[in-house]
Amino acid sequence: MPDGPVPEAKDPLFDYIERFAAVLVVAGFPPMPARVFVPLLVTDSGRLTAAELAGMLRISPAAVSGAVRYLIQLGLVHKERVPGSRRDYYRMPGNMWDDLLRMRDQVMSRWTALVREGIDLVGPDTPAGGRLAEQAAFLEFVTKELSEVLARWEQYRAGLG
Repeated sequence: MPDGPVPEAKDPLFDYIERFAAVLVVAGFPPMPARVFVPLLVTDSGRLTAAELAGMLRISPAAVSGAVRYLIQLGLVHKERVPGSRRDYYRMPGNMWDDLLRMRDQVMSRWTALVREGIDLVGPDTPAGGRLAEQAAFLEFVTKELSEVLARWEQYRAGLG
């Protein structure tokens, strides 16, 4: 029998979760919410308890708790109770990506209004007003494009089923 610790067997799903989470972290996601997010994507049931997430990720339930709070605030995860169970389950909403884009669309509309207010404040003929006008035009363009992308996505999704 060899001395020392026995190396853990390779777990392809765990490795995938870690790789996917690392990509999310590079994109600006906090590390623990990124790690908790991925198992919810890949589980067949579409929902997991904090204990199940902790087991899959080899982390503490406290780490899961903070991560799901963050994900719930972003609208990427919902907390629910299953009738007859005292445990909380976490699941990803089915239309999460389009909801996220719709929220971003609302935020960009507010940004546009604030930028336009800034133009009125500094004057449209000033250098600052010119910069703000370009930013407003960009935000208006992107907001319009996002609305059209979401409409096309609805048509595309309807054809998938």
